Amino acid sequence: MFLRNRFFILLVVVALMMAFGLLYPPLFHVGAVVLALLLALTAVDMIWLYLGGEVGVRRQCEERFSNGEDNTVTLTVNNRSAMRLGVTLLDEVPPELQERHLQWRITVGAHEQRTMTYHLRPTQRGELTFGHALAYVSTFLGLAERCFRGARPTTVKVYPSYLMLRRLALNPVSDRLVEQGMKRIRRVGSNTEFEHIKEYVTGDDYRHINWKASARRMQPMVNVYHDERSQEVYSIVDMGRTMQLAAEGMTLLDYSINAALALSFVAINKDDQAGVATFDVHFNTLVKASRRTGQMHRIMEALYNATTAFGESDYSELCVALDQRLKRRSFIVLFTAFDAMNSLQRQLPYLRQISKRHRLLVVFFRDEKLRDYAASPSTDIEDYYQRVVAEKMIHERRLIADMLQQQGIHSVLTTTHHLVVDVVNKYLEMKARRMLT
Repeated sequence: MFLRNRFFILLVVVALMMAFGLLYPPLFHVGAVVLALLLALTAVDMIWLYLGGEVGVRRQCEERFSNGEDNTVTLTVNNRSAMRLGVTLLDEVPPELQERHLQWRITVGAHEQRTMTYHLRPTQRGELTFGHALAYVSTFLGLAERCFRGARPTTVKVYPSYLMLRRLALNPVSDRLVEQGMKRIRRVGSNTEFEHIKEYVTGDDYRHINWKASARRMQPMVNVYHDERSQEVYSIVDMGRTMQLAAEGMTLLDYSINAALALSFVAINKDDQAGVATFDVHFNTLVKASRRTGQMHRIMEALYNATTAFGESDYSELCVALDQRLKRRSFIVLFTAFDAMNSLQRQLPYLRQISKRHRLLVVFFRDEKLRDYAASPSTDIEDYYQRVVAEKMIHERRLIADMLQQQGIHSVLTTTHHLVVDVVNKYLEMKARRMLT
């Protein structure tokens, strides 16, 4: 049981009345009467709360959260008493999320139920622990309040962005995604092996229209083809210290893991076999490429709690591990962060060695804020030199892409915002051109 601010405000008013009563004695007696009345009403308020003011609080959320996405949490307050109550609702969210303003003041009628919904956006994978959901209950007098604890402490696992996979599942990999702004697809070439006939949708190649089937169904029908051979597609994520750079609250490592998950989902839906691996100082996790049922769950379990030792990534260890464990020529997508030419030159021999046995695509990042800063006007000499340095860094990343191309290694230089779109588009383009083998 607690006293509310209203009680203390009235108590201060009574104290002032009694203090001024030293100058005007009748005011002192009025203050004494008001004080007695205040104490009596407070006692009555406490008795009402103790005997009848009972509420229940329940929290509802997913057993797992999606990293970098808005996850819905619902709090339900159930007034079990026969009187109208004011409720201050407070949820003890995980301290890692730094949410300090999740508090609501609502009114709940007799035997009524109210629901409050809010969203949480985690920016790191792992486990988050919720505390209790607290309800501070008061009557119409508002002098005292009673605390009820509901929603026992709960642990939620934060996985890579599986909500993104739900969107991809609801919107198959086709040009229909262009209309929703999710994806830009460039169709190149055509497949050769017939699979089935389906209804025409926007984006299908009109050259594949089956006129006989269209005449029978009285609507456009198209032939669907697929590649003759399933390709192994591996997403390899660098977990070295350079991948710990942050952008909009998330690290490059988290963005890369989300993109690896999306690429695996698209590859499986394109009849390829998807797998993932991680490395830093050592070669860590490897999920063998497959398209069996449950493969996406295995990939998510391997990635959801992946952490780094903040060491320098050992590309020689990566080369040895790939030679030993991948017996078949595969399409390898390497997510890493090359920020200068000398960092590429140290690892270039190992990248060339990997590209001899596999088809290699290197994905690294450009800094959008750095580009905006370099394009803004200078204000003084020091600012001018800083912009020159920024332009030099931007130019070096373009040189890195050119150097990789000269070595016969494909690359994608992208921003965190366009990472998923650019990687998936590059995979689809190379697959259409039969460049994965």
